[in-house]
Amino acid sequence: MSASKLIRALVLSCHPIPSVAVTAISAGLVALADLPIGQGALVTVAVFTGQLAIGWSNDYLDAERDRAVLRSDKPVATGAMKPRVAGIAAVIALIVTLALSAALGWPGGAAALAIVLCGWAYNLGLKAIVLSWLPYAIAFGMLPAVATLSDSPPRWPAPWALSAGALLGVAAHLANVLPDLGDDVATGVRGLPHRIGARATALTAAALLLTASAVILFGPVGQPGPWGFAGFTAAVLVAGAAVCLAFGDPSSRRFFLAIILIAGLDVVSFAFSGIRL
Repeated sequence: MSASKLIRALVLSCHPIPSVAVTAISAGLVALADLPIGQGALVTVAVFTGQLAIGWSNDYLDAERDRAVLRSDKPVATGAMKPRVAGIAAVIALIVTLALSAALGWPGGAAALAIVLCGWAYNLGLKAIVLSWLPYAIAFGMLPAVATLSDSPPRWPAPWALSAGALLGVAAHLANVLPDLGDDVATGVRGLPHRIGARATALTAAALLLTASAVILFGPVGQPGPWGFAGFTAAVLVAGAAVCLAFGDPSSRRFFLAIILIAGLDVVSFAFSGIRL
């Protein structure tokens, strides 16, 4: 395999959209926490390499299941890359994440590693049980904490920030699994979305999104400003459109992209409100 083909396969195999989205949200949270530039960059890179480790480990562990359902979007399933390459890449990314987390120090580094642990726990089996949502809730809930716990002195973010992150995480899980419900059931995966069905999954994800946006709007001390209301209004509109899309075509990835968009809108509106973590 040529170097260019290998790089392309590795990029596609790391689940690039979720990896970049989570990293971008983390960078936004770093800015909201007013971290020094160097420390903020270290946090962002640690989160990014952790996401790479999660994505590559997912494709390595799911290689047989993905081949069984002919997943054309995964290089390991199509034969464009051998499973062991994804496995090696996952281990290397994990080692780099461990080093970066150590550089962050306690407790910020521990928080960053907790997110990676949640991702690996999901890949190793939690995805197939009714608690499939739990790793996402913990991991996304910890994202604000990675930023604030990496500050000097370290501090926990406000409870509303942890709650909003957890709600967005569960919504992301539901939306991410929605297009693959049929394939997952065929290969023995029965997480929460598979048990409640496509329509209930879409509605629940939308409700969680709006709840998270409301928590971000009304959680901070003081009266919500115009930017907060603008972000919440945008979230309502995007969530409504996403639900309509999901009902029309549950296999579409647009619902998951809507989750990312709403999370981005929430971070931007929060930033413009002048409030900090």
